[in-house]
Amino acid sequence: MATKPELAAAPAGKSKNEALRARHTVAVPRGIATKSVYAAKAENAHIWDVDGKKYVDFAAGIAVVNTGHRHPKVMAAVAAQMQDFTHTCFNVAPYEEYIAVAERLNAATPGKFAKKTMFVTTGAEGVENAVKIARVATGRTAVIAFSGAFHGRTMMGMALTGKVVPYKKGFGPFPAEVYHAPFPKPYFGITAEAALAGLKDVFAADVDPARVAAIIVEPVQGEGGFYVAPAPYLQALRKLCDEHGIILIADEIQTGIARTGKMFAVEYSGIVPDLVVMAKGLGGGFPLAAVTGRAELMDAALPGGLGGTYAGSPVGLAAASAVLDVVADEDLCGKAVKLGAQIKGRLEDMQRKNEFSCIGDVRGLGAMVAVELVKDRAGKAPDAELTAKVVSKCQDKGLLILTCGPNANVIRFLPPLTCPEGVAAEGLDIFEAAMREAVGV
Repeated sequence: MATKPELAAAPAGKSKNEALRARHTVAVPRGIATKSVYAAKAENAHIWDVDGKKYVDFAAGIAVVNTGHRHPKVMAAVAAQMQDFTHTCFNVAPYEEYIAVAERLNAATPGKFAKKTMFVTTGAEGVENAVKIARVATGRTAVIAFSGAFHGRTMMGMALTGKVVPYKKGFGPFPAEVYHAPFPKPYFGITAEAALAGLKDVFAADVDPARVAAIIVEPVQGEGGFYVAPAPYLQALRKLCDEHGIILIADEIQTGIARTGKMFAVEYSGIVPDLVVMAKGLGGGFPLAAVTGRAELMDAALPGGLGGTYAGSPVGLAAASAVLDVVADEDLCGKAVKLGAQIKGRLEDMQRKNEFSCIGDVRGLGAMVAVELVKDRAGKAPDAELTAKVVSKCQDKGLLILTCGPNANVIRFLPPLTCPEGVAAEGLDIFEAAMREAVGV
């Protein structure tokens, strides 16, 4: 059996991480932002770097390994599939795995109507295809997204994304007929009512709703700062879409597959979207994305209008089937609620302490939690410098954690849902210690 080649020894006086960073700088474009920790091994909620240092993982590959790194059931399913075949292209020689996982997602997504599912490889591809489906099904062209949204780095994904730096800067022009409305941010006084009024202003000033094919919304904004869309707001969106014949797309790429304590975050609002886009946690670490929606919408494109060479990888689908089993068998929705409560409770305890007056807001849904760091609570001025310092100190102490938000001052907590309570506590201890050092207390 072939084995993984050994990493070349680091030059004298350098760690293996440093040696890889030097090679990385020469070989890889700077536009791909990374940390300076190079992974050698991972297991459940831990990562070991090439120098042997162990880290608690509060990133989960950006909410990808919800089932933990290398879950035994996922690894076994992938290994079994690889003994049969790794690729035929579903367009050339289709296979049962595609149909079986489609059936499961048709049943798992909200709504009691007939549904169909298509598979692609990445979340951005899923978004692109959802927009294609909405346009061909309605005969309309315009799409509305939201400020702070993130929908991918393809051209349409960037057009829909509601943040310029770093995602859109220098890459235009973008596809036309994309408009942005405000997203509710109660911490900054943007209520659900104000955001809804802003959307109606878009209808009045920028685009006739009769020309709008779709509204795409994240039930919890990911890159945008973990702002949770209030249930009444999502219900109002559903009503507006129904009034104007607009397709409502739920982008569940980061929120889906049990991350928020339900299979899909939109379930908290009680609404039923027309299309659901999912990726990240679906494949358990293997590339897979899906669009699931009303059968009549999914059938609107002509044969050949959807698909792709790698769309619906049999290996990714084997992983997804195992992921769905683990979510059910190990009650990952319940675990997400408990894990989120543990994280949120600890952060709120810190927020109440005078020495942590830099903690302006703690928010989230399930195990998708964030803390917003500010220079002062009264003015709510973002403190990106402190945020970067905290994240750096966390890494030094053995915790991998990410930032987000339009002002780079939000720290997000996304551990695997299989993270043991003791490991989560260890990670939170590291975070608090890093905060204390960063603020000088």
